[in-house]
Amino acid sequence: MIRKIFALTLLAALMLAACAPALPSNDAAGITLSDGLGREVKLESAAQRVVSLAPSNTEILFALGAGDQVIGRDETSDYPEAALALPTVGGWSGFSTEAIVALKPDLVLAAEINSPELVAELEKLGVTVYYLSNPKTLEDLYANIEIVATLTGRDAAKLTDSLKARVAAVDEKIAPLSSRPSVFYEVDATDPSKPYTAGPGTFIDLLIQRAGGQNVVSLAGITDPYPQIGLEQLVVMPPDIILLGDAAYGQSAETVAARQGWDTLKAVVDGKIFPFDDNLLTRPGPRLVDGLEALARLLHPEAFE
Repeated sequence: MIRKIFALTLLAALMLAACAPALPSNDAAGITLSDGLGREVKLESAAQRVVSLAPSNTEILFALGAGDQVIGRDETSDYPEAALALPTVGGWSGFSTEAIVALKPDLVLAAEINSPELVAELEKLGVTVYYLSNPKTLEDLYANIEIVATLTGRDAAKLTDSLKARVAAVDEKIAPLSSRPSVFYEVDATDPSKPYTAGPGTFIDLLIQRAGGQNVVSLAGITDPYPQIGLEQLVVMPPDIILLGDAAYGQSAETVAARQGWDTLKAVVDGKIFPFDDNLLTRPGPRLVDGLEALARLLHPEAFE
């Protein structure tokens, strides 16, 4: 889980520093667009052999119907299930440029979880790389989907229209509600007395608010995107609901209640501790909308009856 926190912290820092990509353009010479590093990337035609270096990219590619054009993936790309059949080129332990080159891709799709140094190294080896900036809003997500669609010769309209309609449906249900429960979202409880959570600038924070909740981190005025919060802070601003993004790592309502002093918190007393699929909020791909819907149903079940 420590590696997960490192990756999330790196992702948040890069989000603030990344350059916004220009809209893609097509001309007689092919496809030309600038990426998140401000580089001009050119393709003679839509990419047919794509290596994805991030799970968010892989999910976008498959959601667009371009899964059969993906020939390699990073080791954390585990969704959809069809992606698991693809050869891996590295991940947490580092990427193998030799393995990437051996696949003979006409495009490598990188993301902010990848280093600019890796992009530069692949460029030197003659590989075309597009570095996709992380979205900061759902509107940015739709733009990213359109960029990937252009790179792969796909039509983004059906997917983006569907996502927009689903978000609008959530907005319509949440807008008239006056109650906004406070939420503590646990990212990593390697230190259970002071677990990591998510703050401003993260999609976790954005989607909690969009789903009709209030993030206790924001309520406390904390500006760190991934701070550690202890009992002394939660007692001052007790959450109505605790969501366990680290449930896959063994955290549960029972382990939370067993922490010294946590059994006095309102969410624990009321039995409002729920496991949550962290991938739905930390991978900046189409499933962010799944995450929004799941959050809204947890925070306001009465609106979805």
